[in-house]
Amino acid sequence: MCNAKKGTCRKKRIIIHQKLKIMAIVKESPIGVVSGKLGQIAGAKWKGINYLRVIPASVSNPRTDKQQRQRMKFTLMSNFIKPNRQFLKTGFKNWAVQMTPANAAFSYNIKNAVQGTYPNFTIDFPNALVSRGDVPPALNQAAASTVAGTVLFTWTDNSDEQGASVTDKSLLLIYNPGKNQAVSFSELATRVDGTQAVTVPHSFSGDLVHCYMAFSDQDVIDVSDSKYAGAITVA
Repeated sequence: MCNAKKGTCRKKRIIIHQKLKIMAIVKESPIGVVSGKLGQIAGAKWKGINYLRVIPASVSNPRTDKQQRQRMKFTLMSNFIKPNRQFLKTGFKNWAVQMTPANAAFSYNIKNAVQGTYPNFTIDFPNALVSRGDVPPALNQAAASTVAGTVLFTWTDNSDEQGASVTDKSLLLIYNPGKNQAVSFSELATRVDGTQAVTVPHSFSGDLVHCYMAFSDQDVIDVSDSKYAGAITVA
């Protein structure tokens, strides 16, 4: 009970509320006195008053070396995955268990395709996978560019391998890290063809690009692991 004038008493209550960040005073409760906390709501007692208050969220962003290393890897891999998302929908679809194909590719590559030491991390392009599966991969794959705006992929027919087929279809990807763009091509050639020329944007001319190829079965139910076909400069 407050013995002071009503106005003075009210001001004191406001000050108390502000200091304790009180959300509500509990006068009566069907479950008795409220105590403890639930999430960011806490029940407590101060000078005989039962009250509820909000616990301020803990803002913690320590910049430890480990966290900075992980953030740099995360950013690096995110930049690689983003322009390749469309290709990854096919390439990693069978590994997308309770996640998107892009997330499945991110998870694999951040563990297996980052090289260097902090702060000089880079993508290990030859060890990166943009496709993953049980179909036999390409053999002796290579890429070259001698005609303006054109990239030529070549490979050896290995359709006689167990699990391979003459009807397996090509999956080709060209990634331009300088522009962080990618172009992809699917089902333009079969395993027995051994070669496929594709056209890239004119803006790619003079740029270094990384080339990958894989195969899918005839119905595109399963795919092969991708194989790195090389880093080339587009004519």
